[in-house]
Amino acid sequence: MNRSSRLMATNRTKITSGLQKGDTRTAVIIYGPGQETIVSVFADVLGKPYRMADSFQGITSIEQELVLGISLASAKIDISSRNRDAVVAINAHCVNLGMPPDTYISAQCDYEFLYPETTFSRRDLARFISFTLGQINHHDSLMSKPRTYFISTTFPDVRAALPNIDILTVGADAVELRVDLLKEPLNDGSFAPIPSLSYVGEQVMLLRQRTELPIIFTTRCTRENGRFPMDDPDLYYEYLFRAIQWGVEYIDVELWLPEHIRRRLYEKRGSSRIMSAFHDFSGTFKWPSPQAESIFVESRKYADIVKMISIINDHNENFELEYFRSKIRSEYPGSPPLSAVNMGETGQFSRTLNKVFTPITHHLLPIIAAPGQMSAAEINAALSLLGQLPKKSIYGISSPFSRIATPYAPFYEKCFNELGLPHQFAVVERHLTGPNCVEALCNQKSFGGAYLSPPVSLTSLMHNSSFFAGLNNGLGPSLTEAARTIGMIDTIVVQSGSPSPPPSAPPMTPTGSNKGTDASLSPGANNAEGLPSNSSLIFDNANWRGIVSTLTRDLAPSAYSGRAAVVLATNADDAASTMYALRALRIGKVYTVGFKTPPNLPRGLEVEPWNSLESLQRARMVPDKASPFVIISALGPDKSNIVGMLVRAFGGSRGSSTQIRKVFLDLVDGPRKGDPSAVAEQSGFAAYGVADTTAFTTVETLRLLVGQNVPYSFVRLASGQGMF
Repeated sequence: MNRSSRLMATNRTKITSGLQKGDTRTAVIIYGPGQETIVSVFADVLGKPYRMADSFQGITSIEQELVLGISLASAKIDISSRNRDAVVAINAHCVNLGMPPDTYISAQCDYEFLYPETTFSRRDLARFISFTLGQINHHDSLMSKPRTYFISTTFPDVRAALPNIDILTVGADAVELRVDLLKEPLNDGSFAPIPSLSYVGEQVMLLRQRTELPIIFTTRCTRENGRFPMDDPDLYYEYLFRAIQWGVEYIDVELWLPEHIRRRLYEKRGSSRIMSAFHDFSGTFKWPSPQAESIFVESRKYADIVKMISIINDHNENFELEYFRSKIRSEYPGSPPLSAVNMGETGQFSRTLNKVFTPITHHLLPIIAAPGQMSAAEINAALSLLGQLPKKSIYGISSPFSRIATPYAPFYEKCFNELGLPHQFAVVERHLTGPNCVEALCNQKSFGGAYLSPPVSLTSLMHNSSFFAGLNNGLGPSLTEAARTIGMIDTIVVQSGSPSPPPSAPPMTPTGSNKGTDASLSPGANNAEGLPSNSSLIFDNANWRGIVSTLTRDLAPSAYSGRAAVVLATNADDAASTMYALRALRIGKVYTVGFKTPPNLPRGLEVEPWNSLESLQRARMVPDKASPFVIISALGPDKSNIVGMLVRAFGGSRGSSTQIRKVFLDLVDGPRKGDPSAVAEQSGFAAYGVADTTAFTTVETLRLLVGQNVPYSFVRLASGQGMF
């Protein structure tokens, strides 16, 4: 099964956002002296009420709708005898109480969350709990991308990297923490030969607070160009298993470690993914040899990704690697993805051909992690020279009334420059009288994709459009599930070759049939400058993912499950992406204001329109769990008073969930008489604005258009609004 087929089969069985129900066991939070309030924060992030308990005894799965808190002293009594099928134990340790945490509790708990008292990051907690409980999944979406990169932080202390982390990670899909390169200062002015778990734990905590990227935890040994000693394999298990407990997304496990250690780490990896690592610096390793294949076979036994890296002496060995890669793909189709590159200047060519987690560097790093490493910009420049990354024209298509698209032109140009992409970017104003402008841009040989701001309805794009109707041999452009359901298009992606979904997209459907299509208007027909005949256009919607990402910045997805929401908009088109996002979050009921819901949108949702004060009053009388938890407004600035009234009506919390803070999201910008976000904050809501959603949508749009990652923090930084 090829990657596209595998992706389509996967996405038919999973929510396309990557959100999952996850671990449903009762979460028990172990807290230190004077740290009782951390239990309520965990409960708030999970969207559940909480209570304190005296022991693990008697806790069952019946209490899974609660978050329980147990003091450190009480937990020591019976944590080892807890019902592991019913309970997930999380040790929440405040580093201000001293490091390391209680070693017995650390060894016994399922996960461990380290946090500072003064600079506590709720977003860090939301990320930790969402990942460890399996509610979000980075790995599947990353492995479906055409290329992935990770950058290695080679600093002796990650604090040195934090000021530039937003720039360092442009183009990276993950960030590697080289634990073996960390230098822990001692009181006498020297450095510890091996950084302690206390020091490493704080480094992980600091890094995770400043980047939303997945972290790769690496303890590279001395034989493989690292500094971790090899005389005690059990030391590796101690550090690597602790990284799993800390909720690190990827764990680098070297192949030389004894099999029982590798197997145990794989079996106990939880939501983390194991990257089996083999590095050869001898110069004698050969890709065509039986040894290379046996190394892969052994690596794949306990791995989610297999990494094989060798130093070479001859340029032709790059082609031997590509033959090996092709052989592995054909002879071991069900195996984990292979990340394989050659080191040294001679091996740099292989780095342009590797597509799975290619290690990259950056000129702001103090040293490179391995010989021959290249930056993302250097790899892209090389791909361009090799003809593998042709220059394309990418557009931002705006309307005369759009206030968002034009200011993003300098941003996209900056991103292309930072990534070393050869593409040109331009903002074009769309005429509202018809789709001809969009057609003309898409039907170019150099067309590389476009975003539309504001989004355009699928009906409007397809209306009387012979060009779009003629795509895919008359089947029309391909639609992702989101585009088909939402009906609003904000991203047009070019797919070369046979039509298949973009790497991060759900299954596609063609838009129509070939009846009545003029073949002369098909792409490439009698037009050497038109869209090539072997290219397809994919219509997508990225905005709904921006909404989901905004709503889950400070809350786990489970906080929304089964809850009620209010959506305000002047028409269904403005509300469509929001409704789709709420469905992905498993919202139970949606109250609508100002629009009629189309039949295709509410699938999986209970929808009730508010068309009178009586219906609003009924909603105010329902039990707390059924009361609106999230309010999302797409109403214009002239209707901000209506938004403010509803926010006040449902402000605060009631009943048993007094610690749970409700959510307000304003999807409209511009001057107004009253600021709904300010009213929401005063009424007890956590408020988010259109800048958050636009930034997250931009991240997703760039992934779709150029296949590369630009972190949310960089988007906010470039727009003049810092993340922290």
